[in-house]
Amino acid sequence: MASSFAPPKLADYILTERLGSGTYATVYKAYSKGDSREVVAVKVVGKKSLNKASMENLLTEIEILKAVRHPHIVQLKDFQWDAENIYLILEWCSGGDLSRFIRSRRILPERVARRFLQQIACALQFLHERNISHLDLKPQNILLSGSVLKLADFGFAQYMSPWDEQSVLRGSPLYMAPEMVCRRQYDSRVDLWSVGVILYEALFGRAPFASRSYAELEEKIRSNKPIELPPGARVSRDCRDLLMRLLERNPDARLTFTQFFSHPFVDLEHMPSAESLGKAKELVLQAVQKDQEGQRHAALSLYCSALEHFVPAIHYETDRLRKDALRQKVSQYVSRAEELKALVASDNRLSFEEARTARDVLRGNKHNSVQKFLALSQCYVHSACQIKCITQIRPQ
Repeated sequence: MASSFAPPKLADYILTERLGSGTYATVYKAYSKGDSREVVAVKVVGKKSLNKASMENLLTEIEILKAVRHPHIVQLKDFQWDAENIYLILEWCSGGDLSRFIRSRRILPERVARRFLQQIACALQFLHERNISHLDLKPQNILLSGSVLKLADFGFAQYMSPWDEQSVLRGSPLYMAPEMVCRRQYDSRVDLWSVGVILYEALFGRAPFASRSYAELEEKIRSNKPIELPPGARVSRDCRDLLMRLLERNPDARLTFTQFFSHPFVDLEHMPSAESLGKAKELVLQAVQKDQEGQRHAALSLYCSALEHFVPAIHYETDRLRKDALRQKVSQYVSRAEELKALVASDNRLSFEEARTARDVLRGNKHNSVQKFLALSQCYVHSACQIKCITQIRPQ
């Protein structure tokens, strides 16, 4: 009897521990039999368990995963079959899933939740450009490889143009959009609702409609009562705005994909990536040139912009020595930005005092002088925030 629980055998891989199972599939950790001993995950789907709909889903999953290559989407390395099973050989993610990560920490700090959200958004942008909807986004289907998130389990995914609508129930009730739970026509915007639920759970340790039963869950989702943050919740204004706009029951009033990707809390422009360091270096070279030319205000502004890319560049770097060297270099730019901030402030105070004593300037340009002063002050605040962010980065 015990042998029935033994993992199946594959020609090129040795299947070991069972990682999890669902209605149609069981996932195992496995090793390549070659010299590399590469670790992979093998999704085993029993042919007998498949009906027509689930077979179509599996074929679509394979088709989609064969077509996509993205750093935040789990890679399909190969697929095989025999008389009993179909095997999907997938990239191994050693950090488990996001659900376990959240439970182990109870709640995530906003800055951590934001970095994770940026990676999810980056993957969704890639999929959206190819008219692919995941339709089963939840923390259990988001895997970690170090600090890198990867969308996984495309078993319900579909090619859906913006005008396509469906009515088939897909996904997990806790993360389903209201239009899907209520069995109305739905489109790709259901993925945005799921992202809102995931972000809420990451920040507060539970989904917004946590319930004891499906009936209670359905009642909460069908209700017209607006979503509320937990009492005493402390999140930034941008974070709160994004949550409320993602968790909008009416899909027509919900944030669009374009609005989501450009939202200031998501801020894809400054997410840690392979391009972060290049963008930072380009801006800092311009800053140094303006500094040498004596254009203090322009130099300070460019240093601030460069720091906005250096911060994610430091987070993205995994090599300890390169990370430390980068941190030291950035601290020099921070010091120069502080010096420039003081010099520009001094210059501005002098010109402001001169303007106060010059009657003709007061009459003609008082408003412009005040506006310039306020704009400079905003630049100082912006610079100070970046400096604080840099100094809080510690070796990991």
